[in-house]
Amino acid sequence: MKASISYTTSPLLASKTPVWRSKFIVAALVLGFFALAVRAVDIQVVNNDFFKRQGELRFVRTLDLPANRGQILDRNGLILASSVIAPSVWATPEDVDISEANLVKLAKLLDMPTAELSKKLNDDDKSFVWLKRQVDVNRAKQIESLGIKGVYLRNEYKRLYPEGDAASSLMGFANVDGKGLGGIELAFNDDLSGRTGSRKVIKDRLGHVVENVGEQFLPVAGKDMQLSIDSKIQFFAFQKLRDAVLEYKAKSGSVVVLDVATGEVLALANYPVAASNKQSNLNGAQLRNRALTDTFEPGSTMKPFTAALALEKGFVKPETVIQTAPGRITIGGATITDAHPHDALTVSQVIQKSSNVGIVKMAMQMQASEMWTMFDQVGFGQKPQLTFPGMATGRVRPFKSWRPVEQATMSYGYGMSCSLVQLAHAYTVFARDGDMIPMTLVKRDTVAISQSVFSPKTASSIRSMLQLASGDGGTAPKAQTMGYSVGGKTGTAHVLEGKAYANKKYRGFYVGMAPIEKPRVVVAVMIDEPSNGKYFGGDVAVPVFSETVQQSLRILGVQPDLSVKPQMVAKAVEESF
Repeated sequence: MKASISYTTSPLLASKTPVWRSKFIVAALVLGFFALAVRAVDIQVVNNDFFKRQGELRFVRTLDLPANRGQILDRNGLILASSVIAPSVWATPEDVDISEANLVKLAKLLDMPTAELSKKLNDDDKSFVWLKRQVDVNRAKQIESLGIKGVYLRNEYKRLYPEGDAASSLMGFANVDGKGLGGIELAFNDDLSGRTGSRKVIKDRLGHVVENVGEQFLPVAGKDMQLSIDSKIQFFAFQKLRDAVLEYKAKSGSVVVLDVATGEVLALANYPVAASNKQSNLNGAQLRNRALTDTFEPGSTMKPFTAALALEKGFVKPETVIQTAPGRITIGGATITDAHPHDALTVSQVIQKSSNVGIVKMAMQMQASEMWTMFDQVGFGQKPQLTFPGMATGRVRPFKSWRPVEQATMSYGYGMSCSLVQLAHAYTVFARDGDMIPMTLVKRDTVAISQSVFSPKTASSIRSMLQLASGDGGTAPKAQTMGYSVGGKTGTAHVLEGKAYANKKYRGFYVGMAPIEKPRVVVAVMIDEPSNGKYFGGDVAVPVFSETVQQSLRILGVQPDLSVKPQMVAKAVEESF
């Protein structure tokens, strides 16, 4: 029988570890796994949102997808403002790795001092910095070819204005973020802007997009706006205005062209203007649209309205004779004079010769309330019904505060104020046989509701007087236009500075219409502070009107109503002011 072997008796195999230790180790392992399980539940269930958000902060980015800003079109569909792709350059300073040579090259491409660029790239406190917004495509390609780590390109949209300076005061401009800051761009900013899109992406440490996560929202392009402006008329009017301002060394000038039939603004030009595609260092004087924002005393251009009211009330007829000798009249201790004394003049001749004395005698037959009501009906003292920022209301004081001398001076345009667009709109009452319709800068597809102010007979009589004023023996013979009959009224007014009139500072203006029997357009021109020796409206503003109205009618396809032949222009009669 074999003897049994006891392995436990070997000193090498004998266990010296207490049982409790093994149990402790097993328990520790169990507790460790339990702790891991609790932590997993905490991370994946209890505080899942927090940890997910922290991860997204490090790797997930929301990228804006810029919306294409809507186009601005003229009445014929030609582009006045559009957007083109313009890459912008940005960087992650902490990731930038650039050599000295590339730093110099990049600074040159960005039109930036090397020291300024270096400061931006070494700003470790920022994870994102713009280096240059909206560079041209060729320059962007050169920057990309440098292959600089941490410097990237992003496509944005840049605003371009094909008509350039001719329409800049009308268009305004949009900044690098696509927000309108003036003119039409600001007036219709909500419609033009559209809606920015977005997408969530995961980026690696180098800024590269690894994958898209979450829902993607596509950008919605802005709406296109079609204006009432005719770009050809706008360009031509601007050219003639610019030439006049430069020739007469004037401070500024404005011109407005209105379609009589529809109330649409066909042209609205100013000079000088801000460069349309250069938006840096612009000031208020460069940005404002003077035809809408600047007010002035309209001077003798108000005389037809006073005469029209006198005709409408039955106080006078066109052939009624008014004694204007000796060329002056005293009202309330103040003496009103004519530039050149006249004898007896008919009402038509009072307008033709621009007699202050004659128009005052008509005005003093009326009640102040009647004059005020007429001014109100034609739009003076009211904000024009146009969608445009910064429009001036002008000023016509309440009639209850008028003194007799103030009623007299307002009859020929002193003691009140208006903008050029208000004056142009008011003259449509004569062009439209006594009624008026609202103006618009947007192409009109429906017929506007009109409001009657004067009878057709009164309006026709005033048109005949305006034709006399623009012919031989009138104040504006230079208004005569090849092929078209015209009529209008000059105005020359002292510039008011503070509470007194400036010495030797004037504004010359002219408002007229054509063809005179059935007018299609009203054109108003203002030349501010000419300084080369000529300042009467018949000298400085009328030539701009003549050329603008002729070209406008041709563009609109209006047939000439006069035989086209060389016209002798008589010497103008100096107007009273």
